[in-house]
Amino acid sequence: MGKKLLPGLIHRLPQNAMSRTMGKITATPFSRLAIQRYIKHYQIDTSIIEKPASEYRTLKEFFSRRLKPAARPIAPGPDTIVSPVDGTVSQLGDICEGTLIQAKGKDFSVSELLGGSEEEAKRYYGGKFITIYLSPRDYHRIHMPVTGDLSSYCYLPGRLYPVNQLGIENVDRLFARNERLVTHIKTDSLGEMALVKVGALFVGSVKVCYNTATTNIKHGRQTHEKIAGTPRYEKGSELGWFEFGSTVILLLESNQLEWAAGVEKGKSLLMGQALATKKAE
Repeated sequence: MGKKLLPGLIHRLPQNAMSRTMGKITATPFSRLAIQRYIKHYQIDTSIIEKPASEYRTLKEFFSRRLKPAARPIAPGPDTIVSPVDGTVSQLGDICEGTLIQAKGKDFSVSELLGGSEEEAKRYYGGKFITIYLSPRDYHRIHMPVTGDLSSYCYLPGRLYPVNQLGIENVDRLFARNERLVTHIKTDSLGEMALVKVGALFVGSVKVCYNTATTNIKHGRQTHEKIAGTPRYEKGSELGWFEFGSTVILLLESNQLEWAAGVEKGKSLLMGQALATKKAE
């Protein structure tokens, strides 16, 4: 009975308000009392965390913890794209006729994902995409998949459906309906990329390092702006973070790429692991 009720219930929940409330609760000093329980429940390896768990002041701070510098080696090579996050591959493949796969029988368009700009979406037709899900136990920092210049960003307000299997299987066009923060990247030899950070239920917000853009703003409005100075970020540099787990979708313009060995649906990835490489000419 519960399984039948849940799909309908997720449409009726005050998702954004619930997520903002969760963000406030996990930011209180009292929340630090839950850190050790969180570590034990999700079996988190504390040996690679930047500092001892006892030094985190709140549960939210622990969610977005950094790792020790050597914990995530970055695959070398200018033509090698690396995973921007720790997570599990939900879907990947070629972008055919401007659509992406969410789940079996559920597709959505690149244009919808990027906020309705067909001109911007066409850039990725014939390219590739990969969707990576971050669970509550994963490292939640987001990094550059390749060295490049940050050209613009887009904030797209929306719902905050859960991005786990329940949401993916029961919410049509889920990733095009949830709140999103998109970073557009220009590379030297691999074309353009769009790094789409998708909000979710109980994700307090998504933050970025290059400005004050964030998600889950009360009465937020769609924003698309150039990034001041078009800063250049090196591969592996920190780009932002989730204040809980969620999903990243990476759109790749180049049709001259092939997935690295072991990158396939259902497989776990570590940030810095080789994701795709340019085909040999």
